[in-house]
Amino acid sequence: MTVRGLMVMAFAMFCSFVQAGGGGATPPSVIHLASEEWEGYTAADGHGLGWDVLRQVFEPAGVKVDIRTEPYVRSLGLAERGEVDACVGSYRDDSEGVLYPHWNFDTDHIYALGLASSPVPTPQTLGNYRLAWVRGYDYQDYLPNVRHFDEVQRRTGIESMLIHNRADFYIDALTEVDDVIKRAKDPSQLRRTHIAELPLYLCFAKTPKARTLMALFDQRMEQLVKSGELKPIFERWKQPYPFDSN
Repeated sequence: MTVRGLMVMAFAMFCSFVQAGGGGATPPSVIHLASEEWEGYTAADGHGLGWDVLRQVFEPAGVKVDIRTEPYVRSLGLAERGEVDACVGSYRDDSEGVLYPHWNFDTDHIYALGLASSPVPTPQTLGNYRLAWVRGYDYQDYLPNVRHFDEVQRRTGIESMLIHNRADFYIDALTEVDDVIKRAKDPSQLRRTHIAELPLYLCFAKTPKARTLMALFDQRMEQLVKSGELKPIFERWKQPYPFDSN
């Protein structure tokens, strides 16, 4: 065989080796994320604590964060169908149609909002009350003793719902509860009570690319929590750091 023939054969073998993954897969250059718009957390213009944390996870590793703003239920559906790489802000095992990493990226501080004249609720007494929350959040799967609940389409009208006795307590994360209080006609009529801490996850699509990104996410989160590099981000947004026990 001529030298030219040997070179052609060697090149063909090399290409087959790379295609089979023997040369190491090239990491994706972008991750497409879908999230509901939570002001100060995952705003549509890209600002917020959540986006800052996720950029710190992926972009130093060479993966650009591309964001898409959709309601939570639609964001989850996009990840289930593989139309985005991951949905932001899911509670663990919320859906069997996606993959959950080992690491959470934050923790939701869950509060019950009610009238100041109402009894103070506890996790043990939640079952005694009529509860309400935004459709798709499924708090009945994560809070104890829940018996009576309704789902609302949006966060407008929460103050009126409580005043007119259509529910005893509205359940949501701290930021959203505080926003309801801020927009209330008479905030002094309302009181919030902490009831739970729920880890927040990216839920990844069941695609080869998303699986690669999930492995990178877990690797980076372990590094960042160990080094404490995420602490300044939480401090800048004046939010509790969720990894002190790690």
